[in-house]
Amino acid sequence: MDRHVSRRQVVRVAVVGTGVFVAGRYFTGRVAAAPPPLEQKDSYVVGFPQIVEDNPWRIAQSQSMRDEAAARGHELIYSVANNSEATQIANVRQLIAQQVDFIFLPPLSEEPLARAVLDAKAAGIPVLCVDRDVSHDIATPGEDYLGFIGSDFYQEGARAAAWLAQTMNGEAQIIQLEGTAGSSPAMDRGRGFADYLKGTYTPNPYNREGSATPVAATSGGFPGMEIVASQDGDFNRDKGREVFEALYDANPNANAVYGHNDEMALGAINALEARGKVPGTDVILVSIDGNRDALQSIVDGKLGASVECNPRFGPASFDILERYAAGEEIPTIIINPDRFFDASNAAEFVDEAY
Repeated sequence: MDRHVSRRQVVRVAVVGTGVFVAGRYFTGRVAAAPPPLEQKDSYVVGFPQIVEDNPWRIAQSQSMRDEAAARGHELIYSVANNSEATQIANVRQLIAQQVDFIFLPPLSEEPLARAVLDAKAAGIPVLCVDRDVSHDIATPGEDYLGFIGSDFYQEGARAAAWLAQTMNGEAQIIQLEGTAGSSPAMDRGRGFADYLKGTYTPNPYNREGSATPVAATSGGFPGMEIVASQDGDFNRDKGREVFEALYDANPNANAVYGHNDEMALGAINALEARGKVPGTDVILVSIDGNRDALQSIVDGKLGASVECNPRFGPASFDILERYAAGEEIPTIIINPDRFFDASNAAEFVDEAY
């Protein structure tokens, strides 16, 4: 059941049947409090204030949440913030006013939405952050909200850097297309990529355990791998293309692109082809997400590789809701195991991609 509105710590256990790994984090400070309880019942009214639906990843995530809510007999109150912090905060407040039972929150940015999490807690509504987290300086997982389920964004950046450094034999001038400023994936994907190239990457920067495919730490880094330009492309294909065009015009010797998501990398491919360049030959590209267009682009030899970030959160998210209502202790960090796609396997998975 889907209702669309217009305005829009720490136990290590396996999440059975959801295909996720559990991760731990060490905390200091308050530990006695807990998120609001959730009464066990047959069905729930659940809020899902989505960020935006202008790319395949978000569309697939929303559909997964809708499908799982319907399959389990829960009512999903759904909204879209269109990449506006103010709108997403308003949408959370609207859910609070509607006295929903639970909120699945994909926060647009870490700090402002952390305050919205505190508002929900004050109203007695438990929140689970999905795919992105909020600032722990403001809201404490396991206390103010259940926690976070999603990918290890820092490791995603490092995996992209490792592939690119190997492919480019340690020498490249790189244009980086960043995700939405202030968002956890943009910050961590940028940091993981840069740290790997600098030789300061650590496979466990946040005391996480259970990440799917750890990347070996480097010694000395790759001084020949230089990020010559970097700008926010908002995880959007058209904006990624526009940003790439400006950065490439200013840095015509750039021979590699790192996109924080597939959509921006695909926009860069379009821009390169319009300039008579050959993506995959003149400029080597790597990105994150693993969507169908990206995998097809790998098959076609245009995109070099894509680190998976699975958007299908519905089954695992609703499992967590129901386990929490049943009184189980929920880990504050649950990391999805993500694959890596390149020329060796993209054709095998393209048909099942979103």
